[in-house]
Amino acid sequence: MIKHHPTQEMLTQFAEGTLPASLSIAISAHLELCPCCAKQVKALENDSSERYFVQIDNDLDGDSTTDVDFAEMLSNITSDDSITQVHRYIPQSLQYQAKEVIVPRAIASIERSDFSQVGKLSRSRLDLEDGELRASLLQIAPGGEIPNHTHTGFELTLLLDGSFEDESGTYVAGDFIWLDGRHSHTPRTENGCLCFTLVNSALHFNKGLSKLLNPIGNLIY
Repeated sequence: MIKHHPTQEMLTQFAEGTLPASLSIAISAHLELCPCCAKQVKALENDSSERYFVQIDNDLDGDSTTDVDFAEMLSNITSDDSITQVHRYIPQSLQYQAKEVIVPRAIASIERSDFSQVGKLSRSRLDLEDGELRASLLQIAPGGEIPNHTHTGFELTLLLDGSFEDESGTYVAGDFIWLDGRHSHTPRTENGCLCFTLVNSALHFNKGLSKLLNPIGNLIY
């Protein structure tokens, strides 16, 4: 059962279209896995559209010089040749750790690199130009773990398949986990997992040989 969700503020900003692209992708993917949040966003979008049209009505009532021809507007939209024909979406799957999973539509539509592997970790970069934000697909093989670390910025993890655990508990597919400099943890998985991750700065490793990565953290985050 999904226990970790975006905040109400994030869902509201998503419905209003004011979030950065990469964070919108993460929330859109979460909505495909979480009917509860999808229902909330639908209600927020309905409320937003109602407020918008009420505002238009008020503007029209208060300004007799305003002349909005909705029929002409719709005609202009539907006659725009730059809009490509809509095709039926075919779900895309990903082979990982000897199994096949369906990738959320919001993520599947983004170009990404091949997976590069270090030990039991494999990462594929998503081709997003969103400032300092870095988006990836991350695989952790069965029995794998990421050394204890904290965050110099924030780290968002959306678990797409499998499960993992850390000092705070166990996470399942659909969980939306937001961590920052107040948190440190050691994610590990018994059976393997696939995650979408989003970070805006390097991790800071706290123990053992992994601390040697800290001086070059900004180059590899």
